[in-house]
Amino acid sequence: MTTTSGSSARSGPADPTPQATDPDDAGDTAVPAAGEADDLCAQAQDLAENGHLKRAAKLYQQAVAANPRPAVQARALLGLAVVQDQRGDLAAAREAARRALATGDARYAPRAAYHLALSLEQEGAHGEAARVWHRLLDLGGPAYSAVARYGLAREAELRGEPEEAEEHWEAVLELPPADQAISRLHATTVVEAARDLAGRLLERGRPDAAAVAVERGLSVGDDPGLRLLRAATHLERAIADVGAVADQPANEETQGAHPEPRTSGAAVELLAGLLALRGEPDSAEQVWRAGLDSRDRDTAEAVRERLRRPFAQLPEEGGEEPPEPWWDVYLEEAVATSSAPALAGELFAVITQMHALLAVPVVEGEARPAALRAAMEEALRTPSELVWGGAVHADFRRRLSAAMGEDVLPENWPDGR
Repeated sequence: MTTTSGSSARSGPADPTPQATDPDDAGDTAVPAAGEADDLCAQAQDLAENGHLKRAAKLYQQAVAANPRPAVQARALLGLAVVQDQRGDLAAAREAARRALATGDARYAPRAAYHLALSLEQEGAHGEAARVWHRLLDLGGPAYSAVARYGLAREAELRGEPEEAEEHWEAVLELPPADQAISRLHATTVVEAARDLAGRLLERGRPDAAAVAVERGLSVGDDPGLRLLRAATHLERAIADVGAVADQPANEETQGAHPEPRTSGAAVELLAGLLALRGEPDSAEQVWRAGLDSRDRDTAEAVRERLRRPFAQLPEEGGEEPPEPWWDVYLEEAVATSSAPALAGELFAVITQMHALLAVPVVEGEARPAALRAAMEEALRTPSELVWGGAVHADFRRRLSAAMGEDVLPENWPDGR
């Protein structure tokens, strides 16, 4: 693309070869009269909305060259800035926005400042962006004041100046009196700023302040992001409350304030679950471990009961309590480390592999004893490489030894050949 307009100064056929271009792109380059600038802006806007950005830019440029009255000039410059930005010519877009801002027009100058400051932010030119945001503050109006304050809050955060940032955050979330209407731009800005600030405050461990910001935003518009953040503030408060119960030390000095074992068990279970929900499985595991290792035996037992609550209960045989299954220790580990899905995945994978090893000779009608024995031995060895594989083999050895009165299996069964 060249930076000049008009036809080239070279000879050629009288009837040039047709080009695959918009016929409207060959517009007149003559400077129009000032009174035509408003119509040119309207035409340019229509072209831009229909995707003819190059032609729209030409018409906006012609409107600017007509030197119309300040309001139309500001409109043309702002339109040119937007179109050039859409075309990817950021330098031309910013120059047009600066000129539109310089007009001081009450309607278009604030829009130009908004467009320019955002463009500068995206480019990383934060110093100039901050100056433009300050300029926007001077243009008046609560909506653009909120927009400017939001921009200044972000810039202060980037500079590491929390006190200045907090002042701007408070200003952008300051709402007009209840009897005054709030514009859509103002409401949108408040919602976006509230969502941004609440997220930052949650990351800094300030859920109460985040909750205040969320409610400010929700007061002017319903927003799924803000509702999710409000739930996150409730989560953080719940973690703090339950943590205060779960962390109570069990010693004589705090005997009066120490919760009952069942209360401690419930607190540990809830706190571990909330931490896992927050995406901190390691912290959740530490909570379970601390509860299970409590010096108070009743508390430790209450925690273990909570940990094992989702486990399937084996039926009693002859009125006697069944022995603890070999797999319970692995289930406890999976619950405490929030890795139950991984354990289930391992189990299903082993079952699938064992099934395939045993199904093939059945489907093929295998009748040779040696081949059938080899398939069964291979199926038995399937879980050996897993953490809990040895426990499966050990459990069978124990049961067989109890039934036969002695251990009849080789020492390295079933992996030995």
